[in-house]
Amino acid sequence: MSDAVEKNPWGGLKAFTNARIALGRAGSGLPTAPLLAFNLSHAQARDAVHHPLDAEALRRTLEAEGFATLGVESAAPDRQHYLRRPDLGRRLSEASRAALVEAAGPAIAAHEEPPEVVFVIGDGLSAIAAAKQAAPLLLAVRARLADWRIGPVVVARQARVALGDEIGELLGAKLVAMLIGERPGLSSPDSLGVYLTYAPKVGCHDAQRNCVSNVRPEGLPYEAAAHKLHYLLTHARRLGLTGVGLKDDSDATLPGIGAPGQITSA
Repeated sequence: MSDAVEKNPWGGLKAFTNARIALGRAGSGLPTAPLLAFNLSHAQARDAVHHPLDAEALRRTLEAEGFATLGVESAAPDRQHYLRRPDLGRRLSEASRAALVEAAGPAIAAHEEPPEVVFVIGDGLSAIAAAKQAAPLLLAVRARLADWRIGPVVVARQARVALGDEIGELLGAKLVAMLIGERPGLSSPDSLGVYLTYAPKVGCHDAQRNCVSNVRPEGLPYEAAAHKLHYLLTHARRLGLTGVGLKDDSDATLPGIGAPGQITSA
């Protein structure tokens, strides 16, 4: 570091956080290196918002691991509409709604038991997160759900969280888990959130959901996130609810798993 840069006495704390602290000072401004790093992170966050989800590639990855998949789109016809009209991202396009009704038809006609849980992967505000984190998380949680009826994994483009409610309702699922790219931060452009809703239907509100956030190797690792999600799924099925009435005590059931993630009612 140049002698022109004044060091910050908090420098030792940088080992414990990715937050931008103790950057130093050059005159009245930032040193060049942290300024360039900030600009890079800002560009990566913007790219994450606009980057398209390769839904077909994600479906191929999941099918290679033994998952059945379906592809849908929201009523937002493109990314610009999605960003300007959040309401369009919360409901299916007419074609996708018809496709899900058709997909559910044979099971209903055969009087088969509906799925207990349907996983939906949505691009949200970071398709990069959905592409990177969703498949490893699903593999980790599937290993814990041997006694569950799991529906097809639905890959949704231009999706908001509430899109999962309509998908779960059409497929007759008892629970829907929406795995969706979170709003990018300046140190986390690829963070995945999981929103769990019991008895999903159009019109559910946020107090009826639980959220596991910051799922990524540098945040809440896959195994830790799968443990939390399995805990919530199990108790949601037992109690018949999610949201403010369902609290997470999963850390107490598996000592040793700790990570800088968070779990809250959404």
